[in-house]
Amino acid sequence: MKLRILKILFLALICFNVSGQTAPDNFKNPILSGFYPDPSICRVGDTYYMVNSSFEWFPGLPIHKSKDLVNWELIGYGLSKSTQINYPDGLGNSQGIFAPTIRHHNGTFYIICTMVGGNGNFIITAKDPSNSWSDPIWIDDAPGIDPSLFWDDDGKCYYTGAGIIDYSQKEWQGKNGVWMQEINPDKGELIGEKKQLTYGHASNARWAEGPHLYKINNEYLLLIGEGGTGEYHAVTVFNSKNIWGPYIPNHANPVMTHRHLGKDYPIQQTGHADLVQTQNGDWWSVMLAKRKIDGYTTLARETFLAQVEMSNQESGVTPIFNPGKGLLQFEQKRPELPWHPMSKTNELDEFEGEELGLEWNFLRSPKETWYEQKDGQIQIQLRPETVAEFVNPSFIAQRTRHLNYEASTSLSFKTKKENEKAGLVIYRRHGNHYQLLKTKDKLVLLKTLQKENKGEFEPQVVVSIPYKKESVVFKVKIDGINAQFYYGENKFELNPIGKAQDYTILSDEIAQKFNGVYVGMYVTSSGKESKKTALFDWFMYQGAE
Repeated sequence: MKLRILKILFLALICFNVSGQTAPDNFKNPILSGFYPDPSICRVGDTYYMVNSSFEWFPGLPIHKSKDLVNWELIGYGLSKSTQINYPDGLGNSQGIFAPTIRHHNGTFYIICTMVGGNGNFIITAKDPSNSWSDPIWIDDAPGIDPSLFWDDDGKCYYTGAGIIDYSQKEWQGKNGVWMQEINPDKGELIGEKKQLTYGHASNARWAEGPHLYKINNEYLLLIGEGGTGEYHAVTVFNSKNIWGPYIPNHANPVMTHRHLGKDYPIQQTGHADLVQTQNGDWWSVMLAKRKIDGYTTLARETFLAQVEMSNQESGVTPIFNPGKGLLQFEQKRPELPWHPMSKTNELDEFEGEELGLEWNFLRSPKETWYEQKDGQIQIQLRPETVAEFVNPSFIAQRTRHLNYEASTSLSFKTKKENEKAGLVIYRRHGNHYQLLKTKDKLVLLKTLQKENKGEFEPQVVVSIPYKKESVVFKVKIDGINAQFYYGENKFELNPIGKAQDYTILSDEIAQKFNGVYVGMYVTSSGKESKKTALFDWFMYQGAE
């Protein structure tokens, strides 16, 4: 009886420590750190759901949930089965899954987005957003990217997308637009005629995209991204009294941008926003932005949160982002919602159970099963594919989520062939990565740099040292724009291998394009068939911020 009472008291203490935490007054941005661009959000009751672009990484369309708009938990993926969409060999860097929108209507969740390098625009649906998403419903005759869905009060649903119906109207470079058409979202059938809503808020506007349509105070508000997802990125809005327009550019445009603050401002390239109204009637916005460290963007585009006040001005309904500030903030007063911390990603993965954790991703979709998680280890099969090709290599990785971090893993691997290798890889794109590998009788650190996404490239041997033991621990420590690699027989006795390396080769400024940095476990037989496998006992990722 005493033991049972002690157990009850212990459990009560744990519950108090978790749920009884003092709620902070403020929250910190970004709310999703690391490679989480193009956020879209919806609310169902008191729960918020958010989805982001994933490009060539699989599973695709990561879905998070929150109760307070600040603490988020990864609950699954919209594209978690290779049978839903094939990410084919040849799918290039930053192609694949673009700019999704998530919405909820009559008990069903909808995600609509674009497969660039595939069949175009599609819809998937689910009753439970954490699993069991449908196969894609492909939409015919839907040109362009960044589609969104909007249900009007009469139940009709409308598709808005980025593109130009009549390309003869392209008077200036970078001109793009937003068009609309009624749609049956359950069948993916467009209905009636297309209509061009806007080419942007100004006569020289560039890359009008990422449209979202809302009805606020009996008025239609069209919110879009403009300027390209770079230095001149911005959020603009358009007002209309009628669903079909005309949509008039709001005089407050751009309603959110950091383009005028210069390249040294700590938050850069804000845009591609979505709006959500809380159960209390307050408005908030999620959007992408970038942070720099030592002048470089090493975490790609991240998800930020901003307060929004819906004002009524000369142009009509006008969203005011962070009233009195007008800019994204690193820290500000949090939403007036019950504080609700979520489960965090484990720093240490010891590969218990049979399924990989949700944080793990692959380059493109696996066409066969080439790994097995069993008995506290993960066994990965050596295959001919490499990370320097547009294929699905034997590479299991997770997003980097901190400006400064450490990643390490324990490897058991032995081979008599020079072409067989296994180890730790930090990857941005097929031409920009570091590999710390165990080979036949040595350890080798390789650097691959393709400048400006052009021309041929070859991996450069940074350092090579003799090593004949079967097991090794690899580690990389990121400190700003420096990457120091280590090796050792155990995690307590690690030695540096080579000097600190240039981490900027993985940055936006050098690697360019839309995806982000990953770190993980990698094995390859370098173009030849192999029956060899490598065993990884554990993997650890620790943020140092």
